[in-house]
Amino acid sequence: MTGTIPVSAAALAGVPAGVQAQGLWTGRRQLFVRFAGEAETATMYTSTALIREIDRQLGRSKFHSIAIGGRDPLANVPFLLSALGASPPSVPVMLDTDGQRPGALGELVSHLALVQVTVEFSGPDAALTHALETVTVARNAGRRHALVLTAREDTTDAQLLRVVEQAHAASSDISVVIHPSSQPGDTPSLDRRWSTLLEKALASHEDCRLVMRIPPPTGLR
Repeated sequence: MTGTIPVSAAALAGVPAGVQAQGLWTGRRQLFVRFAGEAETATMYTSTALIREIDRQLGRSKFHSIAIGGRDPLANVPFLLSALGASPPSVPVMLDTDGQRPGALGELVSHLALVQVTVEFSGPDAALTHALETVTVARNAGRRHALVLTAREDTTDAQLLRVVEQAHAASSDISVVIHPSSQPGDTPSLDRRWSTLLEKALASHEDCRLVMRIPPPTGLR
């Protein structure tokens, strides 16, 4: 561990082990570094404490990767740099973000194996612009990158296909994951709409896939 990286602190909702609920690594067992939202119980971690907790859990059990997510993880870049820079984990690190801070990704991206930007179709058009800018930062850094489209009940096929086209324009190497809309408690099933949608999406971008989300409590993000 180097002594030149300052120790900082952040409010985390925990460092739980679980199964990734959505995106490119859906179904992978991961260690989650979750930044706390306003309504969540938070615990203050120093970067040193986070390093210790990651090392402890990686030493006890097998994980595919680490997922950094929760509320606005890119608002905590100094904290993440302090931890990841001081003691790089032995497994790949994924960032799951809404992409609203593309300018904050630059310093952190070299520590990441995957930048996953999630679009939930609930914000203004500017939110998508920022999400695609975040994709561009990851592409320019030579990091694997994915765009996750989580459809809502009112999300139209035209909206989804337009975003796929924009994603392809931002990066021909991007992986696009489409999660069909569903309600809590729904029996997992898809109608023909989704296979037709995937066919149309593939006409715009080759690396598109249709994946059902894993609901809680098994699925985490």
